[in-house]
Amino acid sequence: MSVEDFRDLHHGRAPEDPLVLPGPWDAAGARVLADAGFPALATPSAAVAASLGYEDGRTPPDEMFAAIARIVRAVDVPVSADVEAGYGLPARELVARVLETGAVGINLEDSGPGGTLVDPRRQADRLAEAGDALFVNARVDTFLRGVPGPGAAIERARLYVAAGADCVYPIAAPADALARLRREVAGPINALKSPGGPSVPALGGLGATRVTFGPGLLLRTLDVLHECAAELRG
Repeated sequence: MSVEDFRDLHHGRAPEDPLVLPGPWDAAGARVLADAGFPALATPSAAVAASLGYEDGRTPPDEMFAAIARIVRAVDVPVSADVEAGYGLPARELVARVLETGAVGINLEDSGPGGTLVDPRRQADRLAEAGDALFVNARVDTFLRGVPGPGAAIERARLYVAAGADCVYPIAAPADALARLRREVAGPINALKSPGGPSVPALGGLGATRVTFGPGLLLRTLDVLHECAAELRG
């Protein structure tokens, strides 16, 4: 499936039917999710990092790209790759590295080293430089970084869409802010499904075009593994 086919998955969706993109962290899990019938997948960097033995944000770029390539190779559905803040690579080089893995999309954060928000106009320029060879999901980190209210998120999201981002991802946005973002920002919106939060259909009703899970599936899998380990220990 091409990047254009992947873009098409984000359009014309009913409000209660957002695109669900589960997050595999290795090839085996990717096969399970693809076999379950999901039309596309989205790697979560935190889960990939954990599977490789690193803290979130500490994965060497070459290892992250290699992990993404293994996931892509294992399935016949499109894969979007979480590449964190881009590893300091120029936009065009970052796009080239992702294309080498076979992924059709990227998730790119707007936080810099130490979790500080980057200048939104500089980020918009970077997104524009990325071009349209990949589906670009532009993460907006204002809620994650404790900026109060949705105003800053809306401002950033509008800049990113104007720069060519295919989708914006106001990570950790509360339900009321998500609904306002839907009203005031053109284009698809990605929402995070968190434990105890709104259901996938409810997120769609609030305005989410697509739903991702961060490291949530890995954490649930580890819970099961802990249970199995406890049984084995007797």
